[in-house]
Amino acid sequence: MGRPWADHDSWELVSEASEVAGRDVARLLLDADADELKDTRNAQLTTFVSSLMVLDAVERLGVEPSFCAGHSLGEYTALTATGALGFDDGVRLVCERADAMHVAGTSNPGTMSAILGLDDELVEVACRRADSDVWVANFNAPGQIVIAGSPDGVAKAIEIAKELGAKKAMPLPVSGAFHTPFMAPARDHLRQAIAAANPRDTDVPVISNVDAAAHDRGDEWASLLSAQLSSPVRWRQCLTSLSELGVTSFAELGPGGVLTGMAKRTIDGARTISIATPDDLDKFIEWVNSSSPTSPAQLEGEHLFAVERLVVSPAAGIFSPRPELLPGAIIEIGTIIGTVGDAEVRSAFAGILQAFIAVDGERITPRQPIAWLRTA
Repeated sequence: MGRPWADHDSWELVSEASEVAGRDVARLLLDADADELKDTRNAQLTTFVSSLMVLDAVERLGVEPSFCAGHSLGEYTALTATGALGFDDGVRLVCERADAMHVAGTSNPGTMSAILGLDDELVEVACRRADSDVWVANFNAPGQIVIAGSPDGVAKAIEIAKELGAKKAMPLPVSGAFHTPFMAPARDHLRQAIAAANPRDTDVPVISNVDAAAHDRGDEWASLLSAQLSSPVRWRQCLTSLSELGVTSFAELGPGGVLTGMAKRTIDGARTISIATPDDLDKFIEWVNSSSPTSPAQLEGEHLFAVERLVVSPAAGIFSPRPELLPGAIIEIGTIIGTVGDAEVRSAFAGILQAFIAVDGERITPRQPIAWLRTA
């Protein structure tokens, strides 16, 4: 899943993640097979980094979300996307989460299976009637529920679900019964790591898997993320909450397009798109522009168009612009527009400088937008 990005500027996140995690993330993204990726310690890290590569590429286009949400692990990506977590903190937390879930799964082996074509309530009935260690783990979309627990418990619940009318049961290639009480031992360990990361308040709210509500206060995430480990992912409810908040367009960032299908099944008339490779970026720009309102009340700058690009910071530090660069200056690919600490800020695009977004002396974080260009 990493191969399409290997020559893209956003691939630089892979080396950063490798340094933080102490793992060869590039090898996992380029060469690991299905069996190796089934290990949750590998699956979570690679999925997180892959999704953030796509996010980095999208941010370079100047597109920003109104809300963010992530399914299970994706919630950490969503929090990193909004700035609630820094990239380094996100990588460390995902590694802590994966390690804790691996240990919990090893000490209490379990499995997961998707139940298709049966109402939520009847799937819950099947789990209760199994009279064993099996629970609903994911409310994904209408007619698509995931159950998890002991192998015997899941097998019994599948049998009852089919008696109740389920069309199909699909085992999932995972290494534990995630989002069930089997993960309780991992929760206490993770709670301390989340508190140490100290999530920040955000301007863009994130919809939580636990309560399907929007949250923008950093101090709420320590309990939400730890509870998420042993609580069902209420993804269907998250999508419904977004719809009730006025969201009509859903963009999925990262490998695969499973969440796009869930949005279509859950929200009538939803506009959806998935961005998984660099080839998807141009169609994403067209998709964003086609949804832009044309009313006179539209705020200038609320949407960036296909001719506009953002230059982002390569590092953290104090920003100093080149004083001779003024709006209207011609920028070539590779032009140095300033520095962040000791790092040069070079434009990945050619265009006409419209404005600096960062100000002289401002403390900048990696990949924070620095300048706004319009292509010729």
